Amino acid sequence: MNQSSLAKIAGLVMMLSAGTLASSATDFKTSLSKIAPGYSATSVNTAVFRSSSVVSHDGWQYASFYDPEGFVTLAKRRIGTDNWEVRHTAYRGKVSDGHNIISLGVDRDGYLHVAFDHHGHPLHYARSIAPGSLSLGPLEPMVGRDEKDVTYPEFYPLPSGKMLFVYRSGFSGGGNMVINIYDPDTATWERLHDVLLDGEGDRNAYWQLCVGDDSTIHLSWVWRETWMVETNHDLCYARSLDGGKTWQRSDGTAYQLPITAATAEIAWKIPQKSELINQTSMTANTANHPMIATYWREQGDSIPCYRLVENDGTGWRMSVVNRRSTPFSLSGGGTKMIPISRPRLVADGDEVFYIFRDTERGSKVSMAYRPDASSPWQISDLTDFSVGAWEPSLDYDLWRGDRKLNIYVQQTDQGDGERVTTTPPQPVYILSVEK
Repeated sequence: MNQSSLAKIAGLVMMLSAGTLASSATDFKTSLSKIAPGYSATSVNTAVFRSSSVVSHDGWQYASFYDPEGFVTLAKRRIGTDNWEVRHTAYRGKVSDGHNIISLGVDRDGYLHVAFDHHGHPLHYARSIAPGSLSLGPLEPMVGRDEKDVTYPEFYPLPSGKMLFVYRSGFSGGGNMVINIYDPDTATWERLHDVLLDGEGDRNAYWQLCVGDDSTIHLSWVWRETWMVETNHDLCYARSLDGGKTWQRSDGTAYQLPITAATAEIAWKIPQKSELINQTSMTANTANHPMIATYWREQGDSIPCYRLVENDGTGWRMSVVNRRSTPFSLSGGGTKMIPISRPRLVADGDEVFYIFRDTERGSKVSMAYRPDASSPWQISDLTDFSVGAWEPSLDYDLWRGDRKLNIYVQQTDQGDGERVTTTPPQPVYILSVEK
């Protein structure tokens, strides 16, 4: 069977265990590895703030998702194979709410850390009973305070062997950014910051974070004034050179903590009601320059476009990744069914890989590629089938270690304002992309 036939079968039945798909603009080789069916009636398995749906350690890759009944499910395979071991845990989430995602981390010693089912809920956290095990122990606290109102949990391993846990404490329009740090030598968590980004009770920050190859922690965010998405504004930036203890602006000026709207460095000024989206992604190139992927529309225009805001060492600049033709407007609260996904990106030297989904391209998994800063963007479709309300998440451990791009893929749908659709369970895949 040829490559074209395999792609057509993937588009029609979504039942490939491993297949080759076609690219359009750039010659990327792609393959799908099927894991198991996952819940698909909301976007809870495919929201972009699942910053770590897939992780890798010591030759093994691990994935997490909710199964069709809403149970937290873990899977693992030897990297380079399609033989997945799947374990359905005893823990269950409220899958009808697209916020209540699963976040997965793996520490220096190979223990899995799982946080799940949060949208203003008490902390739900467990870790594996042994290194590499898919069996989770009991729910446990981390530090025992500010853990009753948790949203958007994220794990970030550090080159030092320690690991960050970041979450919002509070509510949309009035929450704060909390950071814990895990020490594998003692297997304990400590509080690093009770409040790093302070909404002062009037607003909250929606952030994206990455850890550079040189250990610098890069952080960017937008402020939201109320629970309404149209009050997002201004893209801001901070970095830490000491594992998250102290923070500074891009010019090296130290922040007095916590960071507030009045003290934050604005990387790009964006007014409210600009269709500015929250919770996207960022990366850093090998020169340690931060890059932020997002979208908004310019004043006087009705069409939001994907953009890259990056610092070249002397200042911030912005480029448009694509020119779209379909207008849309962000307004209201809750999970929105938006015609484009929030983007995710990685970089290797001057090369940038910008992953997204757009109804103008048939809601496929798509990627914009820029070989260097002076070249135009080239856009390829990485699947021949629609992925519905899917947003990208990927295996950052595998990217950092081997520069291999593995993306979590699952067709999901999302009713606007937290409404559940009738979409039946769909297969969970890992999509591998190579040049």
